[in-house]
Amino acid sequence: MGESQAEAIKNLASKRGTSMHKFIEAFILQRGYEDLTSLGQQAKKMAAKVIEKGLTPIDEYYGSEVTLYYPGLYAGTTDLVCKHNDMDTIVDFKQANQPKREEWIEDYYMQIAAYAMAHDYVYGSNIEQGIIMVCTPDLYLQEFRFQGPQLRSWKHKFLKRLDEYFEIIREPNINEKELLKKFEEDKT
Repeated sequence: MGESQAEAIKNLASKRGTSMHKFIEAFILQRGYEDLTSLGQQAKKMAAKVIEKGLTPIDEYYGSEVTLYYPGLYAGTTDLVCKHNDMDTIVDFKQANQPKREEWIEDYYMQIAAYAMAHDYVYGSNIEQGIIMVCTPDLYLQEFRFQGPQLRSWKHKFLKRLDEYFEIIREPNINEKELLKKFEEDKT
């Protein structure tokens, strides 16, 4: 597959995912939304599958498209904060061209773990579980749930990655390294 074809597939998937999110958000907020394009109609079916199977166990919606932040460290927007099977939960909706394996979506786990920590810190909550819902165009829905020690482990992995990020941005750039080297040489 050529680079331009891969880019086209990626852009199509991104647009389908955006439309699917809009349908799900409209359902949660109990407002209308329609996308009459063929892509929009495909996304509508995918959203309907997520709503039918994935959202049924939800007892209460706390927020959709919730902006979360951990002061001074990171920020982002989660798809859903809710009570799912009597557990405070962060949910992330994804679309994919094919089913996913757990090892392919580790970044999604870390993303939810980060949102859970931010929500707990800012709102004094206790997010107990994360759920990643992945729907394919052929309406295959996967749910990846994690809680307890597994959620705690993903929080640790995210914090390690965050620490690595801050180490990278704190590293002196080339000019600073040259200046430090010159300073050391001048001292001797």
